[in-house]
Amino acid sequence: MTQEIEIEFKQLIDKNTYEELLTYFQNRRHPIITQTNHYFETKNFLLKDKKSALRVRYKEGDYILTLKQPHNSSLLETHQHLDEKNFKDFKNSGCLPEGAVKKQLSTLLNLQTVHFTYLGYLTTERSEVPIKEGLLVLDKSSYFNTTDYELEFECEDYDSGKLFFLNFLEKWQMSWNKPKNKIERFYEASPL
Repeated sequence: MTQEIEIEFKQLIDKNTYEELLTYFQNRRHPIITQTNHYFETKNFLLKDKKSALRVRYKEGDYILTLKQPHNSSLLETHQHLDEKNFKDFKNSGCLPEGAVKKQLSTLLNLQTVHFTYLGYLTTERSEVPIKEGLLVLDKSSYFNTTDYELEFECEDYDSGKLFFLNFLEKWQMSWNKPKNKIERFYEASPL
C-alpha cells in the first residue's frame, strides 16, 4: 500500500501575484505542467461528510487514484496506479478497482461495497520550486467557469513549515488566509 502524510500550507493569490512569483522563481522552478484531477463521490456524499476526497489525477501519461483523508493536522493520502482502461471503467461504472484505495475506503466508510459518481474535473497548470525548506508550488486551476491561483508549500515538519510559510507570505506582503482546498472549491462551483 502506498501511503503518505501530506503536510502543506496554502494561500489563494491573485493573478498578478501568481505571475510575479513565476517570474521571480523563473530560474529555479520546474517548467509548468498540466494535470487534471477527476473527482468522484458517493451518492450521499459520504466522503465529503468525512472531510475526505477521492480523485484520479492524470499527469504526464499516468493515472493515479488517490484517497485523501484527515490525519491529525495533515492529510493521509493513499495512492494506487491505474491504467487508462481501469480509469475509464471506474468513471463509467462507478465501481472502484481492487487495490489499496478500495481497502482503505472500506475502513474509512465501514462499508464493503460503495458506488461512486463522477463529478467532473479540475485542470491545474503547476510549477514547482524545490527549496531547502520544502517545495513551493504555484497552481493555476480551472474548473467549471472558475479560474483561481494558489501558492502551496509542502514540507515534512508542521511547525517549522508553518513558520517558513508565514515568513514567506510576510516577505511578499500577504497575510495568511487559509483557503478551502481544491475539492471544496470544486464542490462550491459545481452545478450539482
